[in-house]
Amino acid sequence: MTPSDDWTANARHVYFGLLDDWNRQDAAAMAARFTERGSLIGFDGSAIDGRTCIEAHLQPIFAQHPTPRFVAKVREVRRMANGQTLLLRAVAGMWPRDSTALEPSLNTLQSMVLSLCDGVYRIEMFQNTPAAFHGRPEESDKLSAELRAIGKPAGA
Repeated sequence: MTPSDDWTANARHVYFGLLDDWNRQDAAAMAARFTERGSLIGFDGSAIDGRTCIEAHLQPIFAQHPTPRFVAKVREVRRMANGQTLLLRAVAGMWPRDSTALEPSLNTLQSMVLSLCDGVYRIEMFQNTPAAFHGRPEESDKLSAELRAIGKPAGA
């Protein structure tokens, strides 16, 4: 594996691990992927700062809601100028737990900034942006078809 492949693989590992933590509704595991001062911006616009606050924010969500499961596709992993910071951009969709279909209104564009901390990449910022594509339903349909092609996540 080349050094380039290594940091790309690391970024993908952290990203898909985070989504797997969500799918398992594991707030502690999700929060542990962030730096101590990491930030999360949720699909609804909630901004949460700090690993402890991220876990505290997610726990009641998982306890009170059967959150849909993510499927995703990484679009880009880019190494920033300092070599210690990575940017990952992805698209994701959600399958309600008792559904046989992707829910297009929950499609999202996701961005993640990671930094190397003691030899491990951790999340500095993770942001979900609804893929609303206002006035462009064909873009929404195209993204939904792409996400459906990934397949239904385990347990959905």
